[in-house]
Amino acid sequence: MVINFAAGPAKLPEEVLKEVQTNLVNCNGSGISVMEMSHRSANYAKIQDAAIADLRELLNVPENYRILLMQGGGTGQFAAVAMNLIGRTGSADYIITGSWSAKAAKEAAQYGKVNAVLAKAEKYTDVPRQSSSTWKLDPNASYVYYCDNETVEGVEFDFVPQVDANVPLACDMSSNFLSRPIDIKKFGLIFAGAQKNIGPAGVTVIIVRDDLIGKHLKTTPSILNFELMHKNSSLLNTPPTFGVYVMGLVFKWVKRNGGVAGMEERSKTKSKLIYDIIDRSNGFYYCPVQSQVRSHMNVPFRIGSAAGSEQLEKEFLAKAETEGMIQLKGHRSVGGIRASLYNAITLEETQQLAKLMVAFYENNKN
Repeated sequence: MVINFAAGPAKLPEEVLKEVQTNLVNCNGSGISVMEMSHRSANYAKIQDAAIADLRELLNVPENYRILLMQGGGTGQFAAVAMNLIGRTGSADYIITGSWSAKAAKEAAQYGKVNAVLAKAEKYTDVPRQSSSTWKLDPNASYVYYCDNETVEGVEFDFVPQVDANVPLACDMSSNFLSRPIDIKKFGLIFAGAQKNIGPAGVTVIIVRDDLIGKHLKTTPSILNFELMHKNSSLLNTPPTFGVYVMGLVFKWVKRNGGVAGMEERSKTKSKLIYDIIDRSNGFYYCPVQSQVRSHMNVPFRIGSAAGSEQLEKEFLAKAETEGMIQLKGHRSVGGIRASLYNAITLEETQQLAKLMVAFYENNKN
């Protein structure tokens, strides 16, 4: 048995993979694979329309929001968000709490003025409260941007930033999308790359309010243009049809398993199990992130701080692999260990990791 704790591309629900396997050469009775299916065919239209309808239901997306399916991943949206939104005033506020929001701000700076709301600390381990003097939002900004869950550092917002009524809130939810309920009405735009929590790499979901469509810079490439993608029902070019198909199956799986509220309950239970072991290990394990903003999706931790700690981490990772637990190594920029507990990771699989952590602590605490 292999348990995949990868940060992305990440584990998919086993029953979804089995359904894909069963229908791979004959999708929905069409006689062909979805990978061979014309994106303009009636068969594919049913797949895409159902996926969008299920997502709208899962998140209770209001009627004045469009759901677009685009390519380019989160990195593509770093440019697309700026090109489609920054033109109103020529500037935007970027709340920088980790590696991905920092990269998004750097990309956006090519298209307008970027105000870094939170200056980078030595390490990204916290989200200062909005009442803090470090928050300086510009009421004339075209939009306010933040990343809800920083995959690399394991920092997750425990609140939605409050912004001026005339300034839309744009959010990267790639790594915690569908893991907890959200009030779509608080946002002007949300995007999520599928490969972390809702499907295979290649598809990016964009949820954007109607009034923000059609405000793009003249230099915006067609493939990143929200207005053109909306007018063409996300079929301006050939979409990643296989990815959309699998993502649609994941949406149905989420619906069968308690919806977004069910996913939130699962994620809280799984992450608490691992954080409790860290916190009760008397410093043997430690998580650098402040407790109130610890991610429920990506749990980073280190082993001690004394000499030999890095060797212990290597031994832990090697032991995990012998027990079938893979891709637990922390991001190269921060090191250590990282367990990604996305929706598809089961409680039983998380308990296997917990069991290893306890045993490794008992064998090495002295």
